[in-house]
Amino acid sequence: MDHTNHVRLTQTELTPAILEGATIYGADDHKVGKLDHVHGSGMGSQAIIDVGGFLGIGAKPVAVPLSDLEFMRDEDGDVHAVTTWTKDQLKDMPEHKH
Repeated sequence: MDHTNHVRLTQTELTPAILEGATIYGADDHKVGKLDHVHGSGMGSQAIIDVGGFLGIGAKPVAVPLSDLEFMRDEDGDVHAVTTWTKDQLKDMPEHKH
């Protein structure tokens, strides 16, 4: 997916209501997971990403700094994010416990 023409979200748009459910694309531009929810607020926020699984079953939640994700909207207005993490790197992270 070419993200160059996608509109980056502003700081005021980085709210759980807008971000939750966003598809996350990894360093290789493949889907690596979905944003389940956001912990905290501001610069110290963490994104909890469901990685792996199939149709949401068997997915492993992992926490990454929200600042590691670049959120944007595509041509259809759908919110997604890109990160430098690969799916394998995310899968190797410890599981996030609620």
